[in-house]
Amino acid sequence: MEQVQVTLTVYFEEPFWVGVCECVSERKMQAKKIVFGAEPQMQELLQMVQQQWYTYMQFGAGISMAQKKMVHKNPKRLQRQIKKQTTEHGVGTKAQQALQAEREANKIIRKQKSKAEKQAEQKQKFLQKQQKKKEKHRGHEERELKNDDTDWLGL
Repeated sequence: MEQVQVTLTVYFEEPFWVGVCECVSERKMQAKKIVFGAEPQMQELLQMVQQQWYTYMQFGAGISMAQKKMVHKNPKRLQRQIKKQTTEHGVGTKAQQALQAEREANKIIRKQKSKAEKQAEQKQKFLQKQQKKKEKHRGHEERELKNDDTDWLGL
């Protein structure tokens, strides 16, 4: 059975409070950034985790990890280590890498979409110019014919 470890780290990143959720399974590491705005209270965080977890947590591809054996640690020692890590380093580097990979993937998709929109716009402008040229050309020929018709009628 695959074990999954989920960590939610909340910190202040000027001007908003941000949460980084790290999901570590046996094979890969995934991360998701959540912007809270004002400082979240413990009740709000608990409510988010209990009720709205699946709407917030749509992880990206993630980073593959080497397998580590999960060792049971004393809860108090674990709590001290977590406090020490958050004060010294902030968000873990693996989480930052996962977030960066997700940002890069979104950037590529956004660039492709933007390029397609630009090409469609350029094609539309080109077609409009061609249509305008045809209309101008047709209008010029019609005027010549009208002038010829009036001369023929003797008007």
